[in-house]
Amino acid sequence: MTRVMQFNSPFLLGFDEMERLLERAVKASDGYPPYNVEQRQAERGEALRITLAVAGFSRDELSVTVEDNQLVIRGRQNDDDARTYLHRGIAARQFQRSFVLADGIEVRHAHLENGLLMIDLEKPEPERRVRTIEISETVEKPASRRVERDAV
Repeated sequence: MTRVMQFNSPFLLGFDEMERLLERAVKASDGYPPYNVEQRQAERGEALRITLAVAGFSRDELSVTVEDNQLVIRGRQNDDDARTYLHRGIAARQFQRSFVLADGIEVRHAHLENGLLMIDLEKPEPERRVRTIEISETVEKPASRRVERDAV
């Protein structure tokens, strides 16, 4: 399969990792569990909340981790073998939902309430830095590497 470069502009240098993150995000798109992403008020920077509908899952059956700039939420329910179902419309389904996080986004906390898992994220406002680059009149040449050989 040929790989199509999304960031092939000469003005976008060093965005290879971003392209890999986008590919990972596209692969992780499954419809279960449904979720919302909302922007919230923040004193400085940005604040987001991801809410997942995880009805039937207890806190012990859910895990929230951050792995290489990726927020991963996993749910695993155990089947109760002691029950005999005449009809089973609510499946004990395991899931994994992933969200790619931009650099600087921090997971503040997660809580479970009324079947909704809410994960609060924050991206503090970055410090603005301006750096002046001096322009010299001469070209600095890199140190050349000489190979000296012994005369035989």
